[in-house]
Amino acid sequence: MSFNYQGAQIHHSSSSDALGPSNTWSLFGNALLAIALFRCWHILIFFGAWSTAICVINYNGHNLALQPTLITVFGTVLGFVISYRTTSSFERYNEGRRLWSQIVLGSRTFARTVWLHVPDNAYPSAQALTDQQKEEYKAKTLIEKTSVVNLLEAFAVAVKHYLRGEDGIYYEDLYYLVKFLPKYPFPPTIPSSVDLDRTSLTSDGVPASPHSGHFHGSLTRRTPAPGELPLPTTAPTPSLRDATFATEKTLHTDRRPQRGVKFSTAPVDLFPAMNPPKYSLLDFFPFSLLVRMLTKDGLRKNGDIVKGRRAARRRATMRSQHLSNIPLEISLYLGSYVSALQSRKVVDAPTTTVLLATITQLVDALTGLERILTTPIPFSYSIHLWLVTVVYCLALPFQIWLTLKWVTIPATVLASFIFFGFLVAGEEIENPFGYDKNDLNMDHFVQNIIRKELRAIMAMPAPDPSVWAFSEENDLLFASSDTEERVSPSEWVQRGVPKIRNALRVQ
Repeated sequence: MSFNYQGAQIHHSSSSDALGPSNTWSLFGNALLAIALFRCWHILIFFGAWSTAICVINYNGHNLALQPTLITVFGTVLGFVISYRTTSSFERYNEGRRLWSQIVLGSRTFARTVWLHVPDNAYPSAQALTDQQKEEYKAKTLIEKTSVVNLLEAFAVAVKHYLRGEDGIYYEDLYYLVKFLPKYPFPPTIPSSVDLDRTSLTSDGVPASPHSGHFHGSLTRRTPAPGELPLPTTAPTPSLRDATFATEKTLHTDRRPQRGVKFSTAPVDLFPAMNPPKYSLLDFFPFSLLVRMLTKDGLRKNGDIVKGRRAARRRATMRSQHLSNIPLEISLYLGSYVSALQSRKVVDAPTTTVLLATITQLVDALTGLERILTTPIPFSYSIHLWLVTVVYCLALPFQIWLTLKWVTIPATVLASFIFFGFLVAGEEIENPFGYDKNDLNMDHFVQNIIRKELRAIMAMPAPDPSVWAFSEENDLLFASSDTEERVSPSEWVQRGVPKIRNALRVQ
């Protein structure tokens, strides 16, 4: 399927692409990668080797066995704590899905209301308009309605990239929807001291391009030249929108013009709609515990990028506090459209109320998603739970050797899989906005639900009930089955109201 935006052709994937591979073996491989075993297999190997060593030592005459009292006491407590941890993560996952449903609902409602309830000539009536002027106003109205519905899709796409820590508008699924919008003067949140030290300019002062090797964002104020007065402290800091941010082989910038500045028609390099980071050694325990220590919002102190999906997930969480909030900017443009309709007095109050309530619904969903993204499980709680689980599994072979003998090895591996499986599953879904197999399929929400439904709404003018209600095919108005008499609407009109009332009573 393809759509054309202002002369630029975009090709979108089919529904199977967004949902995942359709090949049986590919589905099996993806299912295998999605289970907890893939994320904790190295832990199981370690505890399998550990239990084997304990069994061999005990078998050779060195009695290391302990009384199994601790199994019952600490095992029960640990099970409850891990269950609570997993439940908390699933609540975040479920809340994220609910909020995305809210975005889908808001997009459907706003698009339907605009397309059906905003008149074709949404401009103030003027005296003595010529037919040509009327057609011009209708064309302008249609362009406005199409543009604002496209902004609904842009809102959902921008939310997806925002939650993944991908800044800017230069993506294949976003750029053509918002490139004509001037930057809205909406300030980002307060940047960190590390951000203030980075620069996104090349040696000649030009912003880095998507394929350049410059991976740092600029938030520093310009240093005054000798003899030049410094900028006042109230002068705006360069927006993070103009900065560049490091991701796996990507660089995101936003070079949209300010109001009144002509947009460049030069071709731009766009990033793919999906750009999942690759796995690295830091994604596996115990190296995964080093990610927080090695990184500060995903970068080492010397500016090098930290590889792996864990580091990318942490970058997304930290960067969301510093990214330019493009979805919120889009909501302001949606609001400006409603404001224009109000000032022109072309829609009634209930329609305006629905449109404003829908915008509030979209912003409320964005705020809720931000809350999930920027409120991780406390690190002290998470690390303590891991340490307690490790100690328990290390002590397990000593306590069950007397009872199970060599069965201690598979029993320890099985117990480790149960405990650590829940832990890694909980960690994966506590932030469900990334590229992991069990994360929310936001690309499916955007491409297969919102985009296609919005295109379907705009594919036809507002249906006229005087046309579809009186279609000759509507010949079973008062019939309970297709075996009864078929009467067309026009014939019912000729029969009159009493006959219609009588048919309704018979039903």
